[in-house]
Amino acid sequence: MTRIKLATVWLGGCSGCHMSFLDLDEWLFDLAQQVDLVYSPFADVKVYPAGVDVALVEGAIANQDHLDLMYQVRDRTRFLISFGDCAVTGNVTAIRNVLGSAEPVLTRAYLETADVRPQLPKSDLVPPLLDAVMPVHTVVAVDCYLPGCPPSAERIRAVLEPLLRGDRPALSGADLIRFG
Repeated sequence: MTRIKLATVWLGGCSGCHMSFLDLDEWLFDLAQQVDLVYSPFADVKVYPAGVDVALVEGAIANQDHLDLMYQVRDRTRFLISFGDCAVTGNVTAIRNVLGSAEPVLTRAYLETADVRPQLPKSDLVPPLLDAVMPVHTVVAVDCYLPGCPPSAERIRAVLEPLLRGDRPALSGADLIRFG
């Protein structure tokens, strides 16, 4: 049996989707026998690899690093899953979009509320914010949407099990497709 190359990606979000992934509990042992985890915040991998079969992408695209990574992920992944409400809609991460651009966000965070040495970040250590936070599908093609804030372990498993069998997931019913 060929092992599936699985990746999980964390963009702009709270990591709640990845915490929910860990709620798969004992099923994680079954999953580990069928996949190679090739990229994830759970692993110390610095570069997104080529030839990924399935990627779960958590979070919205909020900065230049996220944007660059998403193009790589899509280019190197066969089946991309928009993982959680931030990835699907922008959700909480996109609330800053009402301000119109990154500038008011940066001004508030780094100048108006600074206690010591107010200054805007000018370092390669801080990726430039995009003027708008975007859900994943607005930048790259998405193969499956997995809503939830965060999606339950049951929903995550309902997407992964068919893929492990070589089938395309088909979520239906309120318990599997409800947002929030």
